[in-house]
This record gives sequence, structure tokens and C-alpha cells, in this order.
Amino acid sequence: MERGEGPGAGLGAALEAAQSRGAAEAVERALARYNEENRAIFRFDPADEDKRKKLCEEILNILEKDTKTSCQVACLEALRILSRDKTVLVPVTTKRNMQILMRLAKLDTVEDPLEKVSEFPVIVEALKCLCNIVFNSAVAQKLSLELNLAAMLCNLLKKCKDQQLVGDIKCFDLRLLFLLSLLHTDIRSQLRQELQGVQVLTQALESSLNVRWTEEYKAAEDRDRPPLSLQETDCAIEALKALFNVTLDSWNVHSKNESHQFRYMAAILRHCLLTMGPTEDKTEELHSNAINLLSNVPVSCLDVLISPSSQEETDIKYNGMNMGAIQVLLDFMEKRIDKGSSYREGLTPVLSLLTECCRTHRNIRKFIKAQVLPPLRDVSNRPEVGTTVRNKLVRLMTHVDLGVKQIAAEFLFVLCKERVDSLLKYTGYGNAAGLLAARGLLAGGRGDHWYSDDEDTDTEEYKSAKPNINLITGHLEEPMPNPMDEMTEEQKEYEAMKLVNMFDKLSRYRSIYKLLLGRAAYILVLCSSQRARASKQRYNQLHCRISISLQKRMLTTSRERVIFYRTSQEISSGED
Repeated sequence: MERGEGPGAGLGAALEAAQSRGAAEAVERALARYNEENRAIFRFDPADEDKRKKLCEEILNILEKDTKTSCQVACLEALRILSRDKTVLVPVTTKRNMQILMRLAKLDTVEDPLEKVSEFPVIVEALKCLCNIVFNSAVAQKLSLELNLAAMLCNLLKKCKDQQLVGDIKCFDLRLLFLLSLLHTDIRSQLRQELQGVQVLTQALESSLNVRWTEEYKAAEDRDRPPLSLQETDCAIEALKALFNVTLDSWNVHSKNESHQFRYMAAILRHCLLTMGPTEDKTEELHSNAINLLSNVPVSCLDVLISPSSQEETDIKYNGMNMGAIQVLLDFMEKRIDKGSSYREGLTPVLSLLTECCRTHRNIRKFIKAQVLPPLRDVSNRPEVGTTVRNKLVRLMTHVDLGVKQIAAEFLFVLCKERVDSLLKYTGYGNAAGLLAARGLLAGGRGDHWYSDDEDTDTEEYKSAKPNINLITGHLEEPMPNPMDEMTEEQKEYEAMKLVNMFDKLSRYRSIYKLLLGRAAYILVLCSSQRARASKQRYNQLHCRISISLQKRMLTTSRERVIFYRTSQEISSGED
């Protein structure tokens, strides 16, 4: 750039050329220069705001007239750049100007096919401008409903179905539908109820993924097929995002036709999960959006994610079912856990989806449990220590984000058939306490859903170690020395009475006034036995039982608590 020139110089020259009403070539050159200078600019100088507004008006005046294609493209590129700034959109967001852009995007022609390839760049740039304007202007969003923009976009999308060289048109058509369905609830309802948006968008997704059907709800699996191109991947992602908005609140399926439509969609999404994009990042983005959409599909329709496996298939199988898509979901979940950030946005959708699949579909639950919670053998480490999927999920059960730890705990609970004793075996009481307290299951039991009977999956290693496992931490601990072994009888009695007095003091302050009878009652019986001059044998037995209780359980569970006040009264009345 020469001295004295700056971003404002190109703006001034473009405005002067547009206002001069000169030759189209001069306007095109000035706008091309402005576009080149500002192609990557997203923040603009407030001092030039009036000039940018005037340039927008002049560009739309030029576009209203018939001019050659290259000039139209240059004008639309400049308008796209200018529309990144919300402050200049006031003169743009009028009914007249929106209709100009809709005409250039071929949205006003119902029957005419997309035949002139030379017009495709104009259509693409007009759609890009509409995307920016709709995204940045609430007025434009309202005008879109008034002008029936969604219906025109659906019609354009149908034209793209069987046409070649229209990938960019299709991609930005889908992006604009996504923005409209995201930003305007009335347009979302219109797409769902009047325009058959679910069917139209599903067909667009199917064509982007090049799905070939072998039977109902089952797509052909060609392991040698190349990855999707960048354009195909972008189209599929935009279709997935638009479908997500349109299918919100679709858990209740009331008709056979709706059920067929969602099962058809789930079959396409299964194919999507087994498809690779051009890069690893694009593949992850594609799968992430597919998982988000699967969360909107009614649970009863998710059985198509698994299918009977033929002998020719070498994919992951379980009970004769092809579990390839479920394995992709598990791998995706573990990858998101390993990222260590953005758990709420990145991890909770796939965890929620897997939880609902496991709750409803037995084969999916059994396959996932075999992957996540295999039979225990080594219990020397805490459940949250290690690199297995189980260790990672148990660590999430105590995450600072309430939503993350709830869904992680719920997932493991469902894998355990909502049985408390089974969950504690894999996680330990300490990690599971939050979930159990929220469900009112601290005392044990099981959840509300019915599951088939359990089979015994405990290994010999676990059975032999089970008596010595700490139920709180969930792992095998070294035997602790008994602190009472080296005490004299007088010291034991002193410690017992000291403990009794502490609990009695707490009960007087009504901190714990309603406690259940348990092993702690032995302490009081010990004291009363001593005062009543009980036999030496009974005295030692009581001491031994108290020692075991104090050592292993530390009087922490409800069964070890006692109504001290009432018991002390009984002891007093029984003394000599």
C-alpha cells in the first residue's frame, strides 16, 4: 500500500464510483479494490459509518437495475463485507432491498430450474448477503417471515436436489434456513408444520452424504468409499444444524408417518456417524452435529442405530447386531472427555444420548456396559484413578459443573440397571453420594425403571477381595492397625464414655436428636455392663465388637447411630 493510502481510501473511491453512475467497469474496479482491501475485516472505523451506509444504498440501487454478472458479483461481495457491521444495516433492511437480494438469489422464481451456470456466483453471493443481514438485523428477521423467505428457500433447495455444480448454493441455502429457524420461532413452526421442513431437510442431508439404501432404514456400508469432500461435509453440517432447530420438542411421536420420518432420519444419522470428513476436525464437527440431532429423535426410533449383522460384515458385533455406530459414539465421548474443557457443550449431548439409548434398548446397554464397566478384577486403586473410560467417568461424578456430574452419574447408574449396590461396586459410595441423595436412595434400593434380572458377573478376584473393600472409597485398603489393641481396660472404658458424652451433648443441642439404633449401642451397653459388674467374658466380647465397629465403619452410617438419650435412660434404670 502506498503512502497516504489506507482502508478509508478504498471506501471513498468505491463510494465516489457508485455515486457517479458511471460505466459499470469503473464501478466494478473500484468495488473490487475495496473488496480486496477489506476481505478479512470484521471491525470497522466508526468515523466512516455514514460513508458505509451511503455505499450500501448506492450498491442496492445498482443491483436493482440490470447489469452484467461480474459487476453484480462485485457489488454483492462489497455488500456482504459491509453487512458485517450491524450499524449500517438500517438502509438495507427494507422490504424493497430484501426483495432485490431475493430476486438475485433466484428465490422469487418457483418453476425456473437452475440452468445458467454463469448466474451461480451471483446466487451464492446474494445468499451470503442475506445470511449476514438476517443474522445481524431483527428487522430483517421479521421481514423474512412477511416475505415468506423460508418457503422460497425450501423451493430452491428442491431445485438443488438433482443438479450438479450447485454445492455452494445448497450450502448457503441451508445456512440461511438454519439462521431463520434459530432466530425466529414462528419461522421454525412454519418449517415444521406447513413447509414439511423435516422431510425437505432430511432429503438434503441424504443427498449430501450420498446415501445408498440396501433395505428399509439400512444404508449401504462401503468401507472403501473415500471421505466426503469439504463442500459435501459443509452441506451436511448445515442440514444437521437446521434439522436440529426444526425438530426441537419432538419427543412425542403421535402418528405412524412421524415415526417413519424419524426412523428414516435416524438411519441417515447412523450412516453419518460411520462417514469420514476430509479432515479430522471436520469429521468431529460432522459427528458432533449428528449427535445433537439424534438427541431430538424420539427414543423409540433409535433402535435403527443397530441392525442385524450379516456374515460379510466385519464391524463390531454384539448378540448378532452391528454396533459400529454405537462404538463411534463411545469413541466420541471418550475423546471429548480427554479434551478436558467445554464439557457442558461438548460432552453432555453424547452422554445424554447414550443414557437414553441404554435405558430403552437392552442390546445397546449390554454392549456399552461391557465396554465401560467390564467385570472388576483389580480393585487395588480407587475407581477415579486410572485411564480407563470407567475411571474418567467416575472422575466426572465429582466435577464442579453440576450438569456434567449429574449426567455422568446418571449414565453409570443406568448401565448398572439403576441398582444402588451395583453402582457402588464400580464407583464407591463417596463418588455416588450426590446422585443417590438427589434420588432418595442413600439407604439403597433401585431406580424407577424396570430392567431384566442381573446375571452374576463378579470375577473370582473381586469375590475374594470384596470383604476388605472400603465401601466409601470403592477400593481395597490395607488393614488398619486397631488403636484399641494397646489400650488397657480402663483406657477403653474412658474412651467409650468420652464418645457417649460427646453424642449426648450433641443430642442436647438437638443437632442429632433422632438417631437409629446400631452398633454404637454396644458402647452404652459396655458402660452399663461395667457398672453392673458384668462377667469378664461378656465385657471382652463387647469391647471386641466396639473395636471392629470403630475401626471399619467409624460410626458413619445411619445403622450405627443410636438414640442415646433414650438408651442412657434405660441403662440408668438398670443399674444396681
